[in-house]
Amino acid sequence: MNKKRLILTIAASTAALAAVLWLIFGEKIKVLYTSLNSFKDENLAHTFQHTPEIQPVKKISRGTKVFEFQKQENTALPEQFTFQNTVAATKEFLEDTKATGLLVIQDDTIKYEEYFAGGDEHTLFSSNSMGKSFVSALMGIAVSEGHVGSVDDPLGKYIPEFQGTELAHIPVKACLQMASGIDFDEDNDMSGFSMRTLLGMPAMKVIAKYGMQEEPLTYRRYISINTEILGAVITNATGCSLAEYMEEKLWKKLDTAEDAYWTLSNGTELAMGGLSVSLRDYARFARLYLEGGAYNGQQILPQQWVKDSLDVSADYSKPGADGDAYNAIGYGYQWWVPQGSQGEFMAIGVYGQWIYVNPVTRVIIVKTSADPDFMEDGYELKHVEFFRAISNGIA
Repeated sequence: MNKKRLILTIAASTAALAAVLWLIFGEKIKVLYTSLNSFKDENLAHTFQHTPEIQPVKKISRGTKVFEFQKQENTALPEQFTFQNTVAATKEFLEDTKATGLLVIQDDTIKYEEYFAGGDEHTLFSSNSMGKSFVSALMGIAVSEGHVGSVDDPLGKYIPEFQGTELAHIPVKACLQMASGIDFDEDNDMSGFSMRTLLGMPAMKVIAKYGMQEEPLTYRRYISINTEILGAVITNATGCSLAEYMEEKLWKKLDTAEDAYWTLSNGTELAMGGLSVSLRDYARFARLYLEGGAYNGQQILPQQWVKDSLDVSADYSKPGADGDAYNAIGYGYQWWVPQGSQGEFMAIGVYGQWIYVNPVTRVIIVKTSADPDFMEDGYELKHVEFFRAISNGIA
């Protein structure tokens, strides 16, 4: 074969290979490109209000009735609050943290509601990791219905990919409490995990290849694959997708006002944080926990599950556990529990997404943001003091 013909043959083979790869991975590459572009700082506010238009999603339909909060004229927020002996101005704090929405509810009355980036009460805002708390609720329902025998059951009972690996004996509870012991680093390993699943490898097969860093239930280490595992346990045990199970067991029963959407990764709901929900519907979900798992005379979540979800008495669950800066706030079953005497609890998502609940003042606060500086030192604890100032100010 002469040189020219060889070059043409190689070029034709390369083109054919590229065409095959595009047929196999083209759509996934497009999704990856769109995702990377969506998370540029300047695009965050738009992305977090339009995720169902940008990413593949599964719809979670609302029911036929709506639970309506009472509405009053906006109460004045505290002009300032104190954090670490420094006074912070509320208006500047909302601007600095790129707030896109703020909702304050007390005793089922909307005391304050404002949107800062073009949204309104019907806009669906990305949950990011606030979605983990919804997965916890679905697990509680699955346990109460007997699909999952107990939080003490080993993962291998529900996840075939883990059988024969070190992960098989991890109890479900350890994943709920972010104390699984899996050898995974949230900062360094997440991009590789996401890339492999996006290109088609099932998430549980990817996770099964990780080993153990320590014994379960000995050290709290926040890793989002714990919630992906919980999602797989729920879907395998119930035979329903997360979106289907949530629609039937939670969303329609709460009389939510809007449909919700769950982002898909490789065709499966992203359990670690893929919901899009309106601020008022986030509050309706929080209200379920405020009322001990009951709504409209029906016990949707067992009262004991709610209690266990907010229990941070184990050494690894307490605020400040292990001297780890990531553990400044306590952690229950996918809910954050700050140091204090009022039983507060929170759902938190990256880039500044928050649900805050204070059972003593009966205040629910939902704050959404598009803040690229969410990793600043003291960011979460400063928000706690901001929410406390609001909660105590209207009590």
